[in-house]
Amino acid sequence: MVEAPQRTALSGPTLIRLLARLTDADVPDDRQSLSDRLSQWLGWTHAITLSSALNGHPPVVAPDARASARAVENECARVRASLTNAIVDDSVFAALKQRGPTQVSAQASTTDASVDYSVFRQRYLFMQREMETAIGTLRERLRVAVAACTPEMARLAMVDAVMERALAPREQSLLAGIPALLAKYFERLRQAQQAEQAEQAEHAALAGANASGTAQAHAPHAWLEVFRKDMQSALLAEMEVRFQPVEGLLAALRTR
Repeated sequence: MVEAPQRTALSGPTLIRLLARLTDADVPDDRQSLSDRLSQWLGWTHAITLSSALNGHPPVVAPDARASARAVENECARVRASLTNAIVDDSVFAALKQRGPTQVSAQASTTDASVDYSVFRQRYLFMQREMETAIGTLRERLRVAVAACTPEMARLAMVDAVMERALAPREQSLLAGIPALLAKYFERLRQAQQAEQAEQAEHAALAGANASGTAQAHAPHAWLEVFRKDMQSALLAEMEVRFQPVEGLLAALRTR
């Protein structure tokens, strides 16, 4: 059975650790502080806007913009659950149906022969757009709720808006590269499976056997099952990264 390569432990977000393992990349721990890293990502225009948000007077929010913390928190839970279910239940990432050995073998062989990574890539990109839209809308709603609490909280909402505008292009660029990384992983798994099948066939020929038994009946689709599961895990880990600003605003809202 094909298994993902094992990597030494790497600190950092789950998404980074997962991609390092799947791509077999040697990623050193980043010793740079958060402030130093942000200074490289923020241009001077962003720095000026951020300074104005920190030192200026927050806008007055109309009373009808005040939202119940409980209602907003429930909306966050609903959006998270909806996105999670969409990823987990998506048919592209679902495992092959378990049937009798002969049926499984036939289904797996057909899938292995016709599978194209572009199907997975398109689905991953679609899920990324869904997350970006849903979480972006949620973040805006949270900022309105936070800004309606106190002047200090309104300033926090302004800073979050500035940071989102400044960092969004960088975030989108980095996340857009994930499908390309997974494409290499996809091909590596498929090639490893093909090599394993060739070796099994050679051993069977040397033994004078026309069939290789249970292993041959079940092995062909193993690499694809591994890939589907890992791609699904990558999407879930990416969702957690995208939710971090939302969780920060929620934490602020709970302290009001």
